[in-house]
Amino acid sequence: MLTLTNITKSWGQGDARQQVLRGIDFKLAAGQSCALTGESGSGKSTLLHLAAGLDDAESGTIILDGQDVTALNDAGRAALRRTTVGVIFQQFNLIPSLNVAANIAFQARLANRADPAWADALARRLGLSEHLRKYPEQLSGGQQQRVAIGRTLAARPKLILADEPTGNLDEDTGTRVLDLMLELVRETGTTLLMVTHSGRLADLLDRRAHLERGRITP
Repeated sequence: MLTLTNITKSWGQGDARQQVLRGIDFKLAAGQSCALTGESGSGKSTLLHLAAGLDDAESGTIILDGQDVTALNDAGRAALRRTTVGVIFQQFNLIPSLNVAANIAFQARLANRADPAWADALARRLGLSEHLRKYPEQLSGGQQQRVAIGRTLAARPKLILADEPTGNLDEDTGTRVLDLMLELVRETGTTLLMVTHSGRLADLLDRRAHLERGRITP
């Protein structure tokens, strides 16, 4: 599903230039879940953004579901994010002017995959059925993150890239939300790459890859 080959990335200019990724080689099979761990500033979020086509690698290739992400223009990458890959951010990134039901359906509508029955089933499984008419500001952090997860799954992506999806939640709420997400991911056969600082949460996934000094160790 996802193959990164010799990916490099730097930030800054001149003497302030810092090499973040130093020839990343990584593969993730379809239907597999993988935790990406590493110290703060090790480049975990950068790698996720490159895989999603939200940023450009300096060198190397990224193949996502048979498509070379590094060869696509902005429009091609945006289309890939609509149809093939879903991104779950730590900050939730819900649309304030839309209620819960509309937020969940938003990504699926962009992908022309609107399925009210599937959206209702997700809302029920995520404990959101009683909150569908509420707006993001009326929800707790845990509820907002469940909406973000529902929005991503509603579009039926082949790959989910999750950047510290429970990082803004307390430990108990984060564990419950992650358990729900993993249950739904496994039931739907979706591939998952999740950035986390928590070894305990990483152990819940199929495998772990550790990012250190710009390289991935199995």
